[in-house]
Amino acid sequence: MKKAKALITDIVLIDIINFSQLTSSKQLEIVVFLTKSFKKMIEKMLSNSNTPLSKFIIGFVSTGDGFYCILNPRLKGFGAILGLSFNHFSEHIAKKFPYFDGIRIAAHTGEVNEFTDILGSKNFIGDGLNDCARYLEIKNFTISTVMVSDKAYESLNSFLTHHKDFKTLLTQHELQHSSTYTFEDKHGNEKHGCLIWLRKSGIINPPNINYNSIISQRR
Repeated sequence: MKKAKALITDIVLIDIINFSQLTSSKQLEIVVFLTKSFKKMIEKMLSNSNTPLSKFIIGFVSTGDGFYCILNPRLKGFGAILGLSFNHFSEHIAKKFPYFDGIRIAAHTGEVNEFTDILGSKNFIGDGLNDCARYLEIKNFTISTVMVSDKAYESLNSFLTHHKDFKTLLTQHELQHSSTYTFEDKHGNEKHGCLIWLRKSGIINPPNINYNSIISQRR
């Protein structure tokens, strides 16, 4: 059986703060609401491009207290921007649920492998998922920011080079970034990344591109 090639793409990890301290009923309530709300947000983002959600996000992996969004490789570099949009939307959710303490978000560009799980559904594994999770371990994490790995930041800059209108848009929203963080994860591996945020937050739609093929993006 021929082994499928790994995909190199953006991974965005959403982590609900203090999720384990909530009652089971509140855990269910907030997970259901977040999932439905973020789905509606993304569908609205895609409404002008006639792009189905499944072409924009090729994988959705639950972590129990959050979830991974795996983007179409043709959008490599947009993951950090999507994370900023998630942050903006979560501020409105916090007004609806007093017990909701917000979310932490990490973005990473890495390797994922698709497989079919026991129920016949598409699923993903790979070092990219594990590496992305490590960036939530940083102690100085601040709400309303996105922690981006050095690779995700490089992908973002490359994306902005090819989509200069987005560079202008982020300048208008006053994109900020911290100095570089260097830390060791729980396995003793050195990681590099930085926090990014918008002084003028908002939801930023993805570029209107051809999503039909991801083969050319495989490496």
